[in-house]
Amino acid sequence: MNEADKGDTTEASNPFLPSPEDIQHWASVMGRAQQMMLEYALGQANQGNSAAASLFDPASWLQNPTTQAWAEQSAQMWEQGARFWTSLATLQPFTPAAEASKDKRFADPDWTGNPVFAMIRQTYGMLSEQLLTTTRQMQGLDEAARAKLEFAAKNMAEALSPTNLALTNPEVIRRAVETRGESLLKGLKHMLSDLSRGQLSHVDPDAFEVGVNIATTPGKVIHETPLYQLIHYAPTTKEVFAVPLVIFPPWINRFYILDLNPAKSFVAWAVEQGLSVFMVSWKSADASMKDVTWDDYVAAQVDAIDTVRALLDVPAVHTIGYCVAGTTLAATLAMLSAKGEADKVKSVTFFTAQVDFERAGELKMFVDDSYLSLLQQLSAPGYLDGRYMAATFNSLRGRDLIWNYVVSNYLLGNDYPPFDLLYWNGDTTNLPATWHRQYLVDLYRDNRLVVPNSLSVCGTPIDLRKIEVPAYIQAGRDDHIAPLASVWRLMDNLSGPKTFLLAGSGHIAGVVNPPAAGKYQYWTGDNAASSLEAFEAGATETKGSWWPHWIGWIAGQDSKKIAAKGARIPGKGGKKAIEDAPGRYVKQR
Repeated sequence: MNEADKGDTTEASNPFLPSPEDIQHWASVMGRAQQMMLEYALGQANQGNSAAASLFDPASWLQNPTTQAWAEQSAQMWEQGARFWTSLATLQPFTPAAEASKDKRFADPDWTGNPVFAMIRQTYGMLSEQLLTTTRQMQGLDEAARAKLEFAAKNMAEALSPTNLALTNPEVIRRAVETRGESLLKGLKHMLSDLSRGQLSHVDPDAFEVGVNIATTPGKVIHETPLYQLIHYAPTTKEVFAVPLVIFPPWINRFYILDLNPAKSFVAWAVEQGLSVFMVSWKSADASMKDVTWDDYVAAQVDAIDTVRALLDVPAVHTIGYCVAGTTLAATLAMLSAKGEADKVKSVTFFTAQVDFERAGELKMFVDDSYLSLLQQLSAPGYLDGRYMAATFNSLRGRDLIWNYVVSNYLLGNDYPPFDLLYWNGDTTNLPATWHRQYLVDLYRDNRLVVPNSLSVCGTPIDLRKIEVPAYIQAGRDDHIAPLASVWRLMDNLSGPKTFLLAGSGHIAGVVNPPAAGKYQYWTGDNAASSLEAFEAGATETKGSWWPHWIGWIAGQDSKKIAAKGARIPGKGGKKAIEDAPGRYVKQR
């Protein structure tokens, strides 16, 4: 190498050193992006709020608190930007904020070690924080409008992350180079497959088959109506509790969340504890169910209870209602109480269920007139395609349930993980149009279930205060579907003896937590506490699964056991087997 060549090498040793033109250009880009986000945020507020409109009045612009807040945030952003460019120009490593370093999206070392990607990351962080901060500080908005605006801003910020684009994600670029483009081709295949299905896949759709390697606990379908099938599971103990258990899963999901595989199955575990277990499997709606209402689901729950009572010749059953099925079960119990038939139910267990929807969280944003109008259009065939509901729930955790899989499946071309829980999450159920709208309006929007005699089911006005059945109320600490504060309200609306249990984790993992896994924890405390805060203040933490605590509570209601024979064997009693579990309904799409 001659001296001239050495000089050229030195000249080109800092390829990422920005020129004055580069700095001017990026300042312009950041400024234009900042202005676009401001116009978007204010435009959203301006649609339904006159106070926000005053922001566009030049006479009040400088005096407006929102403008002042924006100016302060802008100054901070430019200060951070100047610090970043200074560190880059002097080839000093830029240290991101502590909270930014915890963001899993930017775990790849190039996001801090490579000046170009460090710049992209820092610019995104400043702009997204600017958008979110300004939204939070917007003046003149009621709480509902603010919640919607913050939700939209958060989702926009997550969607605009540079990790979601192939050309601005160093891991994607590196993978594409390493695989000579094969990763991108594989990702494209995944994407086109999802587009054809109309749904984002979290797992390989062909990795599981219901009844083969998922939902495999042995049993028989022993009863069937146009709305549900009733599964009776085979006993595994010589003796069983005299009082059987009837489980009502959410009608917006497949029942086998409680029977994923033998290691995770609540159903299999309950059978092993000596319970005679019956499971309701709801039919996925089609056009024939367009006129199905809440009355039909309440009547179905009563029918299941009466069917089991008659089959086993017992006066009462234990019941479990999970999520929205728990809400419906509360209405069922209120109706039975009003009719003097409360003694048909020995106990009720609520898995993450709500009856008072005042504090129901982000899902309340999906019950305004515009959303209900959209639902009406989407439900024109007489039912709502379950994929729309799945998209709604996924949007509540967009970073984890949408963009994480966009990057992994489409951009990186990773193989799908063989995860049964994610398979269940994508196995959507259609909803009857009339009933779905009724549920959103009467319960989520108008919160009528906790108003005595405001609602009637099957012709009977209901009052939750008449429910005196012993109740076990389970909530998840991190539940984003049925928030803890909302589930607690069951304690305020039921009149019988109540046991409250707070489980670690959320809406699914907080429930499906088998003892053998040794995961999470739960809290028990003063069931007479005047508030959730008082309960938590005096609660005792126990490591591991709460299921043993629950079965102890069940035994405390009635510990009598009988031989597991005769009608306790699926298909051997007055109800003959229709087909093997898990039945046809759970397989219908």
